[in-house]
Amino acid sequence: MALLATACAAPPTSGDGGASQEACLSCHRGLEHASATHSGCVSCHGGDPVAATKDAAHRGIYGLSNPSFAGRWEKGCGGCHRHQVERVRSSPMYTNAGMIRQIQATWEGEAPGVDFASVAGKSFDPRGGPIEHRSVGQLDNLSGELYRKFCARCHVARQNDAMDGAGHPAGCAACHFPYSEGATYRGGDPTMQGKSPFSASHEMRGLPPMEACLACHQRSGRHALSYQGLMDGNNGLVPTKGGGPGPIPGSDDRSFSHIAPDVHFAAGMECIDCHTAREVMGDGYLAPDMAAQLEVRCEDCHGDGTQRPRFAEVARESDPPVVESKQYAVRISVGDRAALTSRGRPFSNVVLRDGEVVLFTKRTGRRLVSPVVTGSPEHHLAGHERLTCAACHSRSVVQCYGCHTTYDKRGTGFDFVNNQDTVGFFSETEDVRSLYPFPLALDRSGRIAPVTPGCQTFVTAIEADGTVSLDDQVLRYKGKPQLRFAAFFGHNTGTKAIGCVECHGNPQFFGFGQHVIEDGAVRGTLLCEKNPKKPLDGFLAMEQGRVVSHAAITREGARPLDHDEVRAVLSVNLCLPCHSRADDPVYRKPLRFEDLDDATHRRALARLR
Repeated sequence: MALLATACAAPPTSGDGGASQEACLSCHRGLEHASATHSGCVSCHGGDPVAATKDAAHRGIYGLSNPSFAGRWEKGCGGCHRHQVERVRSSPMYTNAGMIRQIQATWEGEAPGVDFASVAGKSFDPRGGPIEHRSVGQLDNLSGELYRKFCARCHVARQNDAMDGAGHPAGCAACHFPYSEGATYRGGDPTMQGKSPFSASHEMRGLPPMEACLACHQRSGRHALSYQGLMDGNNGLVPTKGGGPGPIPGSDDRSFSHIAPDVHFAAGMECIDCHTAREVMGDGYLAPDMAAQLEVRCEDCHGDGTQRPRFAEVARESDPPVVESKQYAVRISVGDRAALTSRGRPFSNVVLRDGEVVLFTKRTGRRLVSPVVTGSPEHHLAGHERLTCAACHSRSVVQCYGCHTTYDKRGTGFDFVNNQDTVGFFSETEDVRSLYPFPLALDRSGRIAPVTPGCQTFVTAIEADGTVSLDDQVLRYKGKPQLRFAAFFGHNTGTKAIGCVECHGNPQFFGFGQHVIEDGAVRGTLLCEKNPKKPLDGFLAMEQGRVVSHAAITREGARPLDHDEVRAVLSVNLCLPCHSRADDPVYRKPLRFEDLDDATHRRALARLR
């Protein structure tokens, strides 16, 4: 987790609390105190605090060869923080059960009644029902191999020893003792300088800094990159100036280029200023996937077209906002009115002050006033009731099309769950990546949201003798070979929304992908080699004048727009040339296209032709 405590024969020279009775600092002079309440060594690390030799002092240390192994942090942190450790053990970041389940669903088909996770264990669902997880180390198929050899490399259930800047410790330390680039110690203890894999400093970060989040969330969905205003460089045909690498070096030989940052990042907000500890660390119950763990929505601070943000008075010193904000720059007090999340739980840094919704950044105490959109014409348009905020306010959404995964049994790959090299290694390439426009579809709650390939995988398997058993195969999902898209919040929000004409007039937003319009029909142009009738970057096509879908939207209840919905969206283009403002009275109620059949509208439409 953090650095190992060691001892030498000399008596202690400094320290306070428990450390004053220990000889560890006689060798580790200059080692940072973890925090004011974590000044001792043995209570966290184990070992013998009065031993006369290094070997004797190290005897009994938790996880000497791997200080962040899960068993170590259960003994170290769990001795005092059992509640927090149990919460983390049930969180999606630890179990990764949702990810494993979705890989299975695509690669081999779902296995009802059997739940695999990063580690075996028992937990409870939000209703209190028991759930027993099997270790993904027992998942003997291609999806199990993919998780163990690809996904498990970056996960809080195990330490990441990567030396390419992507490293991070496991468990509690993944957030509270961040690694530096190269995962080397850079603090004041000369005996540990440059050693790896260790946190950058022995100083505990009670409030996880952004670099801790960025260490993991810069891959796959690339939330951390988009939030800061970065995109991958010339990987996967991403255009950069002159076609060369992006100007900012990243891990794994990647490079980044600049795009517009998220408006919240530009205002000085870090990840923890929106996301609650219940989301990040879990709440003790096992959510089926990451989306089910989240509780914050844009509407919690900004309201929606008809309802303002909700608040509840902080009544007791033991209420969560008071307890959680003790280490914030601005504390919440009894009598404050705290904003409520979508689940009715209070924020610990968002309050109602003088009629304004005020957010205080947790680390710096910066005061930010959250604009409330309730009642504004733009957010009260008839027909937009199902739109999520991200559908209009996303500046970009990362989309990776044509993900080609090869599993080759002619070599070996490291199994990060079973900690051994085994036959078979994975490699990946992609065809093209896009940021904008992005497709929209219905998410599992029935709201229209951005979607992105999730994951759009073509699988090749090469046997030990060199024969190809799978050749760029589209795997089966829900009983048939089809690609998948998933609802996705890209974390690249802007204050200016996508224009009405731009959205309603561009079928790429509906899921047709790059296209041309011929003879009144939409035809995709980035076609899949496996089926030239289907676009690679979309899930809708037109056949005999009808809109049809050819890919799945992940999660029960999620789906593409159907023929009638697409037709209704396109029909609004008849009104937009004259009625382009959101405050136009015509948009206060559902449009009646039969009203176009009068003399005034017939003359206007004739001029448009």
